[in-house]
Amino acid sequence: MSNGNSDKELVEVLAPLAGVCYLQAAPEEPPYVSVGDEVKKKQVLALLETMKVFQKVKSPVKGKIVKIAAENETALSDSAVMFVIEPN
Repeated sequence: MSNGNSDKELVEVLAPLAGVCYLQAAPEEPPYVSVGDEVKKKQVLALLETMKVFQKVKSPVKGKIVKIAAENETALSDSAVMFVIEPN
């Protein structure tokens, strides 16, 4: 996937399994990340709930969030694109 602005490939963060996506820890809390945020490798980006078990979705790379494809509190299929990151 190329963005045309640089020679670096964008990284898609995929849902590791099917479940409900949570972009924030609680309804009154701010989102884990927003578009434009710089993230560290292994930083928590979201939670995925499957059968009452929550799994942290972490960034595979250091970079900048360029797209949030998942919507809060929506069901995702296995391998659905959740985030797009420009590595740095």
